[in-house]
Amino acid sequence: MTVIRSTFAIALSVTGLATLAGFASLPPIGDAMAQSATAALVAKPVSLPDMAIGPVKAPVTITEYSSMTCPHCAGFEQNVFPMLKSKYIDTGKVRFVFREFPLDLTAAAASMLARCIANSDAGKYFGAVDMLFKQQDLMVIQTQETLRSIGKQGGMTDQSVENCLKDQAMLDKLAADQKFAVDVLKVDATPTFFINGEKVKGAMSFEEMDNKIKTLLKK
Repeated sequence: MTVIRSTFAIALSVTGLATLAGFASLPPIGDAMAQSATAALVAKPVSLPDMAIGPVKAPVTITEYSSMTCPHCAGFEQNVFPMLKSKYIDTGKVRFVFREFPLDLTAAAASMLARCIANSDAGKYFGAVDMLFKQQDLMVIQTQETLRSIGKQGGMTDQSVENCLKDQAMLDKLAADQKFAVDVLKVDATPTFFINGEKVKGAMSFEEMDNKIKTLLKK
């Protein structure tokens, strides 16, 4: 953890400055065109490969920007995501993309660990994310011990967990992706969702998400 602290603190500082500076938004064109343009920007990964489940050609794509230490994000993961997965992702109607937006150093470390456990396997990644959110409170209080424990559950040794958290290249990419989200997509809170390009900030109930998806599937 100490290795990543100074670098990511700088990255978070830059991100905060970017928010205050108020970078230019998308041009004031028609709503449909603006939403389509936003959807195109959201669809393309910046530095890190996307972690996603559901078919690429699903009619609805939901991209969530989430922080591993955000209580509302944990609430969505535990209470809403299972129903979303069962009703829409597993049936091929929705593709769900999870993007890291760490609000602090603990969230950054947790994001890195999830990617190391996954080793590019989306199923393992979402499993690791689920474990991290379930132990969120403990992770905040006992960060290193909890991350090591979750790493072991994911098949990693203490040494591989330590090596993961020292991965400067991954940390730089994580910071670059977060900066893009702030500068270009105007993400400034977690969770933030993009549903076929429409930005929705803040926690969503399953009913709210269900209604939006149903509307899009009718088009």
